[in-house]
Amino acid sequence: MYDIAVVGGGPAGLTAALYALRAGKKVLIIEKAAFGGQITFSPKVENIPGFTEISGNEFAEKMVDQVLAQGGEFEVSEATAIKDGKTKTVITDSGEFEAKAVVIAAGARHRLLGLENEQNLIGNGISFCAVCDGAFFAGKTVGVVGGGNSALQEALLLAETSRKVMVFQNLDRLTGEQKLIDRLDKKSNVEVLLGCEVLAYTGVDELQGVVVRRDGETREYKLDGLFLAVGLVPQNAPFADVAALDDRGYIAAGEDCVTATPGVFVAGDCRNKQIRQVTTACADGAVAALAACRYIDSL
Repeated sequence: MYDIAVVGGGPAGLTAALYALRAGKKVLIIEKAAFGGQITFSPKVENIPGFTEISGNEFAEKMVDQVLAQGGEFEVSEATAIKDGKTKTVITDSGEFEAKAVVIAAGARHRLLGLENEQNLIGNGISFCAVCDGAFFAGKTVGVVGGGNSALQEALLLAETSRKVMVFQNLDRLTGEQKLIDRLDKKSNVEVLLGCEVLAYTGVDELQGVVVRRDGETREYKLDGLFLAVGLVPQNAPFADVAALDDRGYIAAGEDCVTATPGVFVAGDCRNKQIRQVTTACADGAVAALAACRYIDSL
């Protein structure tokens, strides 16, 4: 029996584990793949306080080492359900684990285009975060795929430092807020291509460009980098029985990270929130862990 089971081993989950362990709780962290979450895709990160520059993998390793040093236990399994009760049971593909409280930190993966060689190019020209990686493309030509608020914000940020920004939108209009569209229109180094479908990436080990179809014609564009902003996919379906989901599949909870089910808490990108950054995920983890500790102490 654990005090707290943390589902998800990204920055939110690892921070939750760290805070709970330092509060004297017995903690299990369950992660289906690699510990560290989406940040491991970033070869260089410069917006984490305390680190002038660090790779996503190195940052994840430091977090894991910190949790291990505090006595945290790790389980590499996929959580398929959480059973509510006096104690919570996390059901995984390798067994069941009981805990007094659960912190769901399952994250949300970036939606991909599903094109050939995509996984290999992530971190090698393909990125998801202009705040994190935009500075690496200063003075270069970059692309943004998408037409919603996230894509427009990425393009606006990239336009400040990049030589040229190309926005590839598959619809015949941009779907973001008009204020963002107006700001983008004023950028002389931004070109928006509507009704444009990205068909393929060029480059084997490093992105060189994209092949697109527009108005029935196929054309290749040379790019130094490409930012995908076509939405996030939350990983919350297995937990719908114990945590209410909003219409986009995110877990409904406020800044206190408390769900409607006593003893179940949520942290990080899987929560319905506006800002999804490493630092905000870590903040969620701390808040959720302390809330879980208070819950356990009240039993």
